[in-house]
Amino acid sequence: MNVISPEVAPADDSLQRLEQLADISQRLLERARALGATQAEVSCSDERGLDVNVRLGEVETVEATRDRGIAVTVYFGQRKGSASTADLREDSLESTVAQACAIARHTEDDDAAGLADAALMARQFPDLDGWHPWELSADQAVDLALACEAAGREADGRISNSDGASAATAQSLSVYANSHGFIGRERSSHHSIGCALIAGQGDGMQRDGWYSSALAREDLESPAAIGRHAAARTVARLQPRSMATAQMPVLYAPEVARSLIGHLLGAVSGGALYRRASFLLDSVGTRLFPDWFGIEELPLLRRGLRSSAFDGDGVATRNAALVSDGVLQRYVLGSYSARKLGLPTTGNAGGVHNLQVRANAGDLAAIARQMGEGLLVTELMGQGVNGVTGDYSRGAGGFRVENGEITYPVDGITIAGNLRDMFASIEAVGTDVDRRSHVQVGSILVGRMTVAGND
Repeated sequence: MNVISPEVAPADDSLQRLEQLADISQRLLERARALGATQAEVSCSDERGLDVNVRLGEVETVEATRDRGIAVTVYFGQRKGSASTADLREDSLESTVAQACAIARHTEDDDAAGLADAALMARQFPDLDGWHPWELSADQAVDLALACEAAGREADGRISNSDGASAATAQSLSVYANSHGFIGRERSSHHSIGCALIAGQGDGMQRDGWYSSALAREDLESPAAIGRHAAARTVARLQPRSMATAQMPVLYAPEVARSLIGHLLGAVSGGALYRRASFLLDSVGTRLFPDWFGIEELPLLRRGLRSSAFDGDGVATRNAALVSDGVLQRYVLGSYSARKLGLPTTGNAGGVHNLQVRANAGDLAAIARQMGEGLLVTELMGQGVNGVTGDYSRGAGGFRVENGEITYPVDGITIAGNLRDMFASIEAVGTDVDRRSHVQVGSILVGRMTVAGND
């Protein structure tokens, strides 16, 4: 839905600014070479944004940002040095290269240091539809935030207060270049509208909210819809109960289900692996999930939230399975961590791109009916996950499920298990995907966990 259109859009000068960054990167690489570096790489960024916050019908903050940065990394054989600056004056740029070179000359050799292999550099740069700038004025952004908050406050008489609403837009230009002759240019945009509300009185107050985010403004929910959804989520939490400690199925709502995939990613990422700080060491080729479960990485997805033709090393990205038929197919590696492990890079320097988790069930309500009895989790608190052992214990809030129906709210509980066991006991993944993340996953039903309450 198109929530608002700009009155008159100014000329888009992003391509010219991108070329300026590309020119700077080439000059810096030449300077590094002249100073004796055997290899070098440069990352340049130019970011602009607008962020407004309102509360109780009044403007609280209006912040316009404009940031830029240049980072230079040089290699003298296996010795590495890095320096950065936000000053684009020629003397500052030259000083930045000189500082990186001075650092490199005084560091120890690192056998894994250096650029990714030249043969792996991206050669094709398709349009991934990630550039949708929104020339939103401060007045327009304030109007959007106020409309969102007003819709939420008016939606239900039990809404007693507001934690505020926001509207934001951002544009980002980036260039990565290295001495292999590689140069990659990217333009991206991101927009969001959100609202947080408070329901009830005194000790019985509850807080919740909702937001919409997208690369293009036409993909945002309307401010009124966001406000109403925030209100519905907030009042649903009123008069929560605790639960007796028991073993039961746990259903993760989509907005928290992606955290489970995040724990998997942390355990199969190169840094954790070469430091021997992962519970999934030596797990490629082993079954971690049920045989129907799968995760695909789709870096070339058009309008994907984290699409890119190349990773942070300039290595070409490609569609690839992370988990297939329940079996872990690979790790998540950039060139440095790959060398540390004696493995090939997977094109994931800087992280994963777009992940899609295979569904085998319907929406949340359908999975609740399938579950019968258990706990629906809509909120997680704390960081109680041990990446070395996989032990998992987090504070949670949500709803009791009885006879397949979502009944009353619960809070003050802890859910616990071990991630290996939790992954293996996943019984369902829903079609109700939360589109606000590059990890595209619906509700996840874990067949058995310990739920600790106060009763």
